[in-house]
Amino acid sequence: MPTVQVTDLKDDDFLLDVREDDEWQAGHAEGALHIPISEFVARYGELTEAAPQDGRVHVICRSGGRSAQVTMYLAQQGIDAVNVDGGMQLWAETGRPVVTDDGRPGFVL
Repeated sequence: MPTVQVTDLKDDDFLLDVREDDEWQAGHAEGALHIPISEFVARYGELTEAAPQDGRVHVICRSGGRSAQVTMYLAQQGIDAVNVDGGMQLWAETGRPVVTDDGRPGFVL
């Protein structure tokens, strides 16, 4: 499965967060698109509308398990998708900002 390290992500990379609502509300990467894995198939159209047509979708969850499942699904649909290794846990550990919906500092649940 295609994988990328948190440290290799650029600020303008398209990020899809598939964690559940309570995890997202505690804290997330600014600018990420949030579609929980439990709603992903039903809300798939939101991704196809938001994702860059010629760009890569970087899929993230807490540690990498759920995002790996979504990455495999997207690859089967012909979308250039990669799993973010280590997920939001590693995101926060490497010092990348974690925010709440109102822009305040958040945390990884």
